[in-house]
Amino acid sequence: MNAKKILASIIVTVGMAAVGTAWAQAPAGSTGECKDNTYTSATSKRGACKGHGGVKEWYAAEKETKSGKSSTAESKAKTETKTETPAATAATPAATPAAKPAPTKTATSTMAAPGGGAGKVWVNTSTHVYHCQGTKWYGKTKEGEYMTEAEAKAKGAHADHGKACG
Repeated sequence: MNAKKILASIIVTVGMAAVGTAWAQAPAGSTGECKDNTYTSATSKRGACKGHGGVKEWYAAEKETKSGKSSTAESKAKTETKTETPAATAATPAATPAAKPAPTKTATSTMAAPGGGAGKVWVNTSTHVYHCQGTKWYGKTKEGEYMTEAEAKAKGAHADHGKACG
């Protein structure tokens, strides 16, 4: 790892520590928080924070099983909610979504990056692979940008698993 990346990593870590409690409220659409303090919008808890140290807290209720009983994850979440003390709840300040800083390129997140839309692909700038709208990694890699498929090809990027959008 070069010195520039290390310095950027230290700056992000110090910045996150300084902000600390201002990030207490999850972004809209989040289904869980990973152990590295990033958020996920995955529909299932399983694998939601892969590469992020695992799930720290799960907000969404798991789907019911065929027997009609809710999953153990939902039961556990309900138990955790019941055991939370009023003091702990009161100590968490309510942050407005507008008060949160925008994610940096060094922060990892499974939330889609804003932008994109019809006719745009997400180009992972570190691997030069582009992802089509609606696919798993569209807008979700550490580094990347939205552009048309033609622009991506012109810059030397290739389709994820060789599957062009269309």
